[in-house]
Amino acid sequence: MIDVDRLHKSYFVHRREPGLRAALRSLWHRPREEVKAVDGVTFRVAAGERVGFLGPNGAGKTTTLKVLSGLLHPTSGQVSVGGHTPQDRSREFLQQITLVMGQKQQLLWDLPPSETFLLNRAIYDVPRPQYEETVAELTELLGLRGLLDKPTRQLSLGERMKCELAVALLHRPRILFLDEPTIGLDVTMQATVRGFVRAYNERFGATVLLTSHYMDDVAALCPRVLVIDHGHLIYDGSLDELVRRVRPDKRVLLKLSRPVEARDLQKIGGIVSHTDAQAVLQVSQSELQSAVQRALAQLPIVDLTVEDPPLEEVMRELFERGVAEGAA
Repeated sequence: MIDVDRLHKSYFVHRREPGLRAALRSLWHRPREEVKAVDGVTFRVAAGERVGFLGPNGAGKTTTLKVLSGLLHPTSGQVSVGGHTPQDRSREFLQQITLVMGQKQQLLWDLPPSETFLLNRAIYDVPRPQYEETVAELTELLGLRGLLDKPTRQLSLGERMKCELAVALLHRPRILFLDEPTIGLDVTMQATVRGFVRAYNERFGATVLLTSHYMDDVAALCPRVLVIDHGHLIYDGSLDELVRRVRPDKRVLLKLSRPVEARDLQKIGGIVSHTDAQAVLQVSQSELQSAVQRALAQLPIVDLTVEDPPLEEVMRELFERGVAEGAA
């Protein structure tokens, strides 16, 4: 469904020093520098997949999504989405895709969302019966009842985001490009949006390419992840395998019936955190079984849980490695 082959996208950025003299000089000569936002990225996404597209700020995620949606032309390389070349922006291509950006909105500020819904119905030429059926489905899935007739400016951030998702899906796109769709939302609303994206994917077989800095979004939705850093694709595979590669150790969470000395915990594994009521230990995969046995035998344990390291820590370590390798 999405085929990207050696995608490059570069920008030229003008530089000048501060001050009047530099400003006058820049009228005749302004040095510029090439910035490679995306540098030789190749990947493929099959129909119906949910794929996370991860990377630090400035890594090239949003630039790639804009190229895939036809908003930007690639500097070089081949891109195909749904069998179409995005930069041609053919009608058939635009009817297959949608791009939702958490920091931008298409709802009209002083009008209720229902007016924008009708506008998009006209733009995409959605038949009236299909439109009414889709609105009813989206209202049920997202809990929009009572929101569509209020002015957009009177809706909360979470309510607006739900309406943004709905208006972007009125034409039932087969390919969803989601750029930070849960940014700024509270925990409850994030869970609602995640549940909706999963339900839409399963109901319509839609392909989802998601960028997010909230690792809970990725863990809940994306069995496969692409990781981009400084314009280069550095990982393409399962999320579980990425965790095992970067942080093969495990976290052992111990709930204690009484306080325990740190030296006693250190006999089991490395201490991540420690209070009177609980402790979190870091243990290598090879020593996990013996560490759990020693903990149960030697410590006053009420409950014991074994988990993978937090995904935020995995991603931070991965990007720090990339920075260190780049400096070297």
